[in-house]
Amino acid sequence: MRNDQEIYKDIGTVLYSIAPDEAKKIIMRAELSPENDHCKYEYDYLDAADEIQWLTAGGRANTDILRYLVELRNYYIENNLTNGRPAWHGCEVTLDIEKMKLNIDFRYDD
Repeated sequence: MRNDQEIYKDIGTVLYSIAPDEAKKIIMRAELSPENDHCKYEYDYLDAADEIQWLTAGGRANTDILRYLVELRNYYIENNLTNGRPAWHGCEVTLDIEKMKLNIDFRYDD
């Protein structure tokens, strides 16, 4: 099994690959199904004028992101990283292109 850092790197690579030339940040919001068989996505980016724009990622990127998010959620479950809570069901991923830094905020059922 791969570790979480390898999965984060792959998520960042996919987001970087879909970034428009003028993008400073890519923001992806994802909602995973409980069955791990589909995901709802929303992609935005921050442009050079600091304005939010939307973008589409394309089928290949969506498929890859789904695979990596399922792998990451399974990693959290298998390594008891949920602190006794149900596993996260969604996340917001931000890739800061200028700093090449990835941040993920997980969402849980309340």
